[in-house]
Amino acid sequence: MSVTKEAVLATLRGVQDPDLHKDIVTLGFVKEVEIKGGEVDFTVELTTPACPVKDQMKAEAEALVKALPGVTAARAKMTANVSTRGGFGRQQVPGIRNIIAVGAGKGGVGKSTTSVNLAVALARKGARVGLLDGDVYGPNVPQMLGTTDTPAVGADKRIVPPEAHGIKIISMGMLVPPDQPIIWRGPMLHGAVQQFMRDVAWGELDYLVVDLPPGTGDVALSMAQSVPMAGAVVVTTPQGVSVSDVRKAVGMFRQLNIPVLGVIENMSYFVCGHCQERTEIFGNGGGRRMAEEMQIPFLGEVPIDTRVRSGGDEGQPIVAAVPDAPAALAFEAVASQVAAQVSIQNLRVLRVIQTA
Repeated sequence: MSVTKEAVLATLRGVQDPDLHKDIVTLGFVKEVEIKGGEVDFTVELTTPACPVKDQMKAEAEALVKALPGVTAARAKMTANVSTRGGFGRQQVPGIRNIIAVGAGKGGVGKSTTSVNLAVALARKGARVGLLDGDVYGPNVPQMLGTTDTPAVGADKRIVPPEAHGIKIISMGMLVPPDQPIIWRGPMLHGAVQQFMRDVAWGELDYLVVDLPPGTGDVALSMAQSVPMAGAVVVTTPQGVSVSDVRKAVGMFRQLNIPVLGVIENMSYFVCGHCQERTEIFGNGGGRRMAEEMQIPFLGEVPIDTRVRSGGDEGQPIVAAVPDAPAALAFEAVASQVAAQVSIQNLRVLRVIQTA
């Protein structure tokens, strides 16, 4: 029995994207179907290379096609074309598809560590990633990524960002001496954010991760007013005080009409290296409970690991230095969840445009 393209597409409608809640044919993910005798090759183009269910969807698609009468082999090629949400009245930064803010209600929760490992994890999954250190008063991203390079200036007078661990970086820490404090008022912060966004030669990026200063202040407001944001990730510890402050950060993003992609619980627990006993130093489940109460996604827990701290001090993010460590695997899983939430938000925006 000969196999037809129509039959292949019909059976692939049985593969659902669990995040977007539609089948991959309706979503337009199936791009090419080639049939040679009983062998079927097809391409599935996802909305992010960091899709958390990519392997599951590949296996399911191949199994369904393989079960068709007359098919002797089925091979799915998984690719990605990262979606974007568009400008909505604010001027989009050329080449940047999605801007993701990482914020927290207070300092000391590991926000910059999360930003760095999230960016590197997305790059390791195949995405084109940049990292903007928006914490102008405490710009420690260069140290965490192990770079001392000073940005160059291109022929077009735009800043050329240095690269480390597969991502492009810009930080005030690259432009001033290490011991020099930044003593600026709001308008100067706004100008710096604008310059980092529009006067830097970012090139083509799937994701620009922005490490915001702690709290609810000028930098977040400047970004919300000037560029379209794909969404914001908030970082907390399980501790009650941290969760209370993070609620304020969630409220700020909502007030600024920035979608909240979810909450990450950092320093969630500690596993003893000798007895393997799990100890919840800062309490238990505060981030998950807050996410449920505020009806936002819970993106995952990251355990305490001394290698996270030492990697940050030495410029070796744990997802790159020790990729099989529990904390590194947790950051990798969180990165996939963040990418999935960006795709969900972009699809919602597309639906609004189509029905307008």
